[in-house]
Amino acid sequence: MAASNQLRYKVIRQYKQLLYMGREYPRGYQFFRDRLHSGFMNNANITDDKQIEQKLRFAEFLEKEIEALYHLRKYRAMKRQYYD
Repeated sequence: MAASNQLRYKVIRQYKQLLYMGREYPRGYQFFRDRLHSGFMNNANITDDKQIEQKLRFAEFLEKEIEALYHLRKYRAMKRQYYD
């Protein structure tokens, strides 16, 4: 029971973190929020701890990819500003 509660809090924390990161998503926050919500709801019925951990690792991977996307966008904006 305690492990399930820990996983529940990890999932909620990951969801909130991804929502926070989605504020600056190129296609808009509403698009990102809808996709994120549907992705989490599709996996809401999973009860196996190992599968939940696997999905959390994938969510962390997505978080890193979104962060890389933002860094790339910042780099390109700076490059456009300083170089022709």
